[in-house]
Amino acid sequence: MQSIILVMKIPKKQYIFICLLTLLSTLFFTCRKPQPAQQERLSPDTEKQTTLKEADLEPLPDGFCLLTDSIPDAILEIRYYSDNNFVGTCIDGYEEPVALITQKAASALRKASDEFHKKGYRIKIYDAYRPQRAVDHFVQWSKDPADTAMKSVFYPHIQKTTIFSRGYVARKSKHSRGSTVDMTLVDLKTGKEVDMGGSFDYFGDISRTKSESITAEQRQNRLLLRNIMVANGFYSVQGEWWHFTLCNEPYPNTYFDFPVKRYL
Repeated sequence: MQSIILVMKIPKKQYIFICLLTLLSTLFFTCRKPQPAQQERLSPDTEKQTTLKEADLEPLPDGFCLLTDSIPDAILEIRYYSDNNFVGTCIDGYEEPVALITQKAASALRKASDEFHKKGYRIKIYDAYRPQRAVDHFVQWSKDPADTAMKSVFYPHIQKTTIFSRGYVARKSKHSRGSTVDMTLVDLKTGKEVDMGGSFDYFGDISRTKSESITAEQRQNRLLLRNIMVANGFYSVQGEWWHFTLCNEPYPNTYFDFPVKRYL
């Protein structure tokens, strides 16, 4: 009874204000729903694309690896993935601009790379493993005498029909066995390629390691490349200053044909 008397003594305007405030508070807390925490996630379409992309990756053949997994600072300029080669187009089997190599060759190349780094250089790779289908592409190209689009750049002084007989290209390549690399050096300070006195895949006398057509400094640069590679288990070929094959390669009689691309 006392509480009723107290309420009745509150002024009318103040009483109405209190009631309205109480009502509004009740409505606010009743209607408000907690918002779920925002989560950053891919849209269903993006998730599907990502899943499909991962599913498309095949396991890398046994004994092989991605060269840059072993040597992360290696520079890649995969010429046969581009049109900057003696054929003038992307070569069959080169699906991505990556370099594959046998694990055994990668281990030896890693040691050579470390030595070059100490002397102020990084390695640059033009080609490594080459599928047989790429070599077959070269063979088919050689049968078209009219296709000489890149003659002025890569073979200006020889006839296209003699490229195989002269040994510039082979129907079975060491590259297809997985333990051969075509490479040069890049100066760590300048970021420029070391002057080797000739370009990769040039068909001519100037490509011989000890060619008389280059300067003493250029010859010294070639010998630096060759000597460190040889010291780390590779052998060179005199006709191509850029070419090195692992001496004790793991697959000396196997010519692989899986494409050059990323694998799991």
